[in-house]
Amino acid sequence: MIKVVFAPEVEEDLYELIEILVEKEYVGTYAFAISYVEDLVLDIQKNIDVKLRRKAPAFFERYGKELQYVTYQRNVNTTWYVFFSLLKENVYFVKYITNNHAAGQYIV
Repeated sequence: MIKVVFAPEVEEDLYELIEILVEKEYVGTYAFAISYVEDLVLDIQKNIDVKLRRKAPAFFERYGKELQYVTYQRNVNTTWYVFFSLLKENVYFVKYITNNHAAGQYIV
């Protein structure tokens, strides 16, 4: 059984994402935006341990040392990058989440 813990900053970013999705008209309703974020969080919680992990590029060391990341393809245009550290076996601490639109140029 795995446990995924989100840093408070990540939780704030996810709440803000709901607003951004609606304000920038990426989605049409708050209900859909909430569902989008909930689905992303659920996907992370269920699959972070089975995804291919990669060492985070140096650019992301500002969020922690020795971070790893996994990717989540949410649609044809958007890939999410979830940066985390493994606290102990099966306990993942998510320290930062971004997507290809915001930080894709830093991920090779």
